[in-house]
Amino acid sequence: MATLTPTAPRDSQAIAVELLRRVTTIATLPEVTVRIIQIVEDPRSTAARLHQTISHDPSLVTRILKVVNSAFYGLPGQVSSIERAVVLLGVNAVKNLALAASLGQLFKGSKFGESFTPRDLWTHCVAVGVVARELARQIRLPVIDEAFLAGMIHDMGLLVHLQTHPEKLSMVCRTVQKEKGDFLTAERNIIGIDHQVLGMALSDHWHFPGIFGAVAGFHHQPSAADDESRLLVSLIHIADTLLCHQEGGFNLTACRQELDPQALADVNVDRATVDSMFTSMSQRIKEAVHLFA
Repeated sequence: MATLTPTAPRDSQAIAVELLRRVTTIATLPEVTVRIIQIVEDPRSTAARLHQTISHDPSLVTRILKVVNSAFYGLPGQVSSIERAVVLLGVNAVKNLALAASLGQLFKGSKFGESFTPRDLWTHCVAVGVVARELARQIRLPVIDEAFLAGMIHDMGLLVHLQTHPEKLSMVCRTVQKEKGDFLTAERNIIGIDHQVLGMALSDHWHFPGIFGAVAGFHHQPSAADDESRLLVSLIHIADTLLCHQEGGFNLTACRQELDPQALADVNVDRATVDSMFTSMSQRIKEAVHLFA
């Protein structure tokens, strides 16, 4: 399990646990998602068991096959079954895709800030997942299968804010937009806890593998992550920062954040190369947002 950020107050974990008790919509994951996580954590699990679990949710099967057959994966020929998807992509990739596809329904709630909705946050998270996966693929990092799901969950702590302190979250957004301040600082000053701590607590509450909790908890300070998680956390930090500098989706959390040089070193790439790769991804991002809508 990942540990809290060094900059977080000592009682942040207790605050996070208390806030999660007050959450209704997102604290309880869809049943199929829980079963998929159980399969992930069980070393005895098989591809057949994963297929059986996913097949109990026809709408999830449809969403997964829609993505598998898109340009997002670029597979030769049409994939008509989850069994075939597992053969072509592997159990790990299908498992992470299934988890990602089951999370969209959690991005609900009222408008926050002057111009953002949960849909905008969802759009941003999908985009971060797409960019992270594409960067991992092009740089040949050993986290391609995890990258998309990591991008999808990195800002989930904001959903806890949205359910427990919607007015204060709106105030945070206004503060960052008008005073051009730092989002994490505004969260701590106005709400008393930031979305990284909440995201890590939520990931632990859901029993997600620890590496995803580290992504949720350290994507703004990747150098603080442990060695086991550092590569994936740095990858998400890069994707998140690049996208928050663009228009589209919810971008306030890192709109003035600079890329951590150590994060670039962690993934063994320079800024010019990252910028070059990023400029070619706009169409793929649009396609993925449409696919997961």
